[in-house]
Amino acid sequence: MSAWIVWRQDDNGNRFEVRRFDDRAAAEALAAEMEARGHKQIYWVAPAES
Repeated sequence: MSAWIVWRQDDNGNRFEVRRFDDRAAAEALAAEMEARGHKQIYWVAPAES
């Protein structure tokens, strides 16, 4: 089972882990929801490193 991380990058270039998921679809859904809020932050999903 892979873990997936939702990441956020703010307008200053700082990156933060938002949340981890076991399911990629759930991670993508959260990233899309956060992105839709229209803030300057960028959200993406990446696999967690072992």
